[in-house]
Amino acid sequence: MVASRQARIAGVLVGYLADLALGDPKRGHPVAVFGQLAAKLEQTSYRDSRLAGMTHVGALVGAVCLLGAVLQRGPGRVRSLAATATATWVSLGGMSLARTGRAMTEMLERGDLEAARRLLPSLCGRDPAGLDLPGLTRAALESVAENTSDAQVAPLLWAAIGGAPAVLGYRAVNTLDSMVGYRSPRYLRFGWAAARLDDVANYAGARVTATLVVLCAPLAGGSPLGALRAWRRDAVRHPSPNAGVVEAAFAGALGVRLGGPTRYPHGLQIRPTLGDGRQPTLADLRRAVQLSQVVQAGAALGVGLMLYRRRP
Repeated sequence: MVASRQARIAGVLVGYLADLALGDPKRGHPVAVFGQLAAKLEQTSYRDSRLAGMTHVGALVGAVCLLGAVLQRGPGRVRSLAATATATWVSLGGMSLARTGRAMTEMLERGDLEAARRLLPSLCGRDPAGLDLPGLTRAALESVAENTSDAQVAPLLWAAIGGAPAVLGYRAVNTLDSMVGYRSPRYLRFGWAAARLDDVANYAGARVTATLVVLCAPLAGGSPLGALRAWRRDAVRHPSPNAGVVEAAFAGALGVRLGGPTRYPHGLQIRPTLGDGRQPTLADLRRAVQLSQVVQAGAALGVGLMLYRRRP
């Protein structure tokens, strides 16, 4: 049992290093393929009811977890390590997040707002059409913060806890939430199960991420006390129990103010103010990307310490 846990945690570290070295697969990304299959299934499974949404999510997440279990099944530490490493690699999005965040910054620095608007949907589901330079900057920074938990820290935690089935199941839940977990007329009931399941799946990851933001803030020129203060004061007012935690910690760490009117394709939402600093600038967006990478490295270091402590 100890050897199996060690192999699983070693696989998590290998998957993290693969993401750093390779980024996302160039073609046929498993997450993209899953999204395409989920969209096709939705064409027949959609009903304007919570039960239909629960069935949709349950079938897809169950199938992915079963696939992970099959990949990991079998004797030997090498199989467990390889399955966990591969599943962790395809589930992480740290390198892609950093690249996209830097690309967004460079476009905005050049004043190419149209290119930035085209790029924004790869970070979040907001409507970029009416966003100006400050709006694009805030949207990108908030998305970098939230995805630090969703695409970096939480996958590492789930992989360390349960190997390939757990991390693939987590990624399936997170992907479905991004597809149907909206408070729009179409998805208010059908997407309810995906949104609530994602809240549960990300609960621990968001708080671990915020803790790491507090600890790592000085490495990005930020304030640990500011991060802790904004987290404790502002996160509870956010409509998401997880996104608010991470976004507030980032806002406090970087000394900026996030939140406010946020437009999605299905309508306008008025988000609470997070942090009490200035309006974020492009320099702050660069620092957010740097802080995001440091936080993920801290999470990987924590997984490595788990492996070291469990050595016989």
